[in-house]
Amino acid sequence: MSNWIINQGLSAFILVVWMGINIFLFVYFYLFYDLGPQFEYTRELLGSALPWARAPAAVLNFNCMLILLPVCRNLLSLLRGSFICCGRTMRKQLDKNLTFHKLVAYMIALMTAVHTIAHLLNAEWYTNSFQGRYGPLATKLSMLGDSRELNTTYLNPVRSNSTTPTILVFTTIAGLTGVVITLALILMITSSMEVIRRSYFEVFWYTHHLFIVFFAGLVFHGAGRIVRSQQVTDPPHNNSLCENQLENWGETADCPVAQFAGGFPQTWMWVIGPMIIYLCERLLRFIRYMQPVSYRKIVIRPSKVLELQLVKPGFKMQVGQYVFLNCPAISQLEWHPFTMTSAPEEDFFSVHIRLVGDWTEKLIKMVENLPEGGQGPKMAVDGPFGTASEDVFDYEVSMLVGAGIGVTPFASILKSIWYKFKDSDPKLRTKKIYFYWLCRETYAFEWFADLLQVLEKDMEERGMRDFLTYKLYLTGWDQSHVNHAMVHFDKETDIITGLKQKTSYGRPNWDREFEQVQQENPSSVVGTFLCGPQALAKDLEKKCVKYSDVDPRKTKFYFNKENF
Repeated sequence: MSNWIINQGLSAFILVVWMGINIFLFVYFYLFYDLGPQFEYTRELLGSALPWARAPAAVLNFNCMLILLPVCRNLLSLLRGSFICCGRTMRKQLDKNLTFHKLVAYMIALMTAVHTIAHLLNAEWYTNSFQGRYGPLATKLSMLGDSRELNTTYLNPVRSNSTTPTILVFTTIAGLTGVVITLALILMITSSMEVIRRSYFEVFWYTHHLFIVFFAGLVFHGAGRIVRSQQVTDPPHNNSLCENQLENWGETADCPVAQFAGGFPQTWMWVIGPMIIYLCERLLRFIRYMQPVSYRKIVIRPSKVLELQLVKPGFKMQVGQYVFLNCPAISQLEWHPFTMTSAPEEDFFSVHIRLVGDWTEKLIKMVENLPEGGQGPKMAVDGPFGTASEDVFDYEVSMLVGAGIGVTPFASILKSIWYKFKDSDPKLRTKKIYFYWLCRETYAFEWFADLLQVLEKDMEERGMRDFLTYKLYLTGWDQSHVNHAMVHFDKETDIITGLKQKTSYGRPNWDREFEQVQQENPSSVVGTFLCGPQALAKDLEKKCVKYSDVDPRKTKFYFNKENF
């Protein structure tokens, strides 16, 4: 439990606070509408569906306020680099922005379902009340008109026997906007499923922009003021007395006609701030979109990986950061994230793009068809944005784990280390790095092996062979690979990468690796960084908890994962 608190304590605390606020809002507003005297007559028409509709609405207001903030990339980068979030533990929470975004979305979906079902029942019960099915008091309340001469105001929005629940839904502001909001939400949620997002990213991207429709409908949703409360009159209307003297309403001073009014719309007050912040976010992205980007070098590697070296005026980066790329020739709207593989010390920034999906396939085909010496297609760049890997130099010891193309942030880190050693940077705190790379195909190693060879040679020359320990794992192999390795087992360099460190076949034994790191660094804080699949993330996170010691004099592991 103590180890778990070290790695997950703050995340759990934030989650508990968020859930606590949701529960408080739901319970408070449920009791407010279920017990409030101003809604006594409203409950006479609607029963328990009134609090079941209004309590989720309060929770929806809170979560709709939050939903945009985790995707404001520039805001998160500003917080990450500011004094407000200077602590390592707090910065880790910013790296879980998409996880929180999804949690908030799930809560919105759940509360929307409850809110919608309750209001559909309300529409039915409004209609039944007007038709006199619920007794004389409900009928009397439903027949109250909106007349200044008679000093009456209506409670029931149904004004005709011909009005059905369906007509009520599609002829009121609340009903129409509710339908639009719900349809937009359904499309956004279904297109966000993992299988669709990975296989048909364009579908996810375009449907997610229905959030504009969602928020527009949300702002106007309460303008219809369909749920009405009783107003204070002079003389006052005594409910307990007057509900049994319906014929005396307006005839005696004790029972003036009950007055009702809709509540002031509040949703816009919850969401206006985040909407302005997000508008500024999109404006900044547009300004960056218009800034010119030129190509320094284009390399197409046989491993279906495209390397772009780009130059943009005023562009500054840190290790492990990522950018969003847009190619107008493919799509004006699509932006895709790519981790930069260059070091901050270089006069350009580079990305390695693997062929996955329609967008990358079109880009690689365009580059392949370029004439010799020709410039690549116009490219727009938004960023850079911070990730967990930025903090790698804040740890005395770092474990870097990359899977496939997930090695890209560590290319930037290892390059930067090479430059820091070359320039004898006194600010470098890191004393030891363990690097693990898991690949399915042999040719995936080829673009990164050159960098490792340079580092390997440089560390030997400086007498720092122990600074960088790296291990490469081939996870997809057959017997022919093994036979070939056995034949050449006595060679000084690896037959796949040409490095002195031999490639291992299969997957790492993480227990053994963590035990080794723990033994070699008995009193260090170890940052474990992963850019790879979720299954591997869960495994490494468990190992960090397992091998961390609560004793401050012993080894502690902190888990960090790249999130896009």
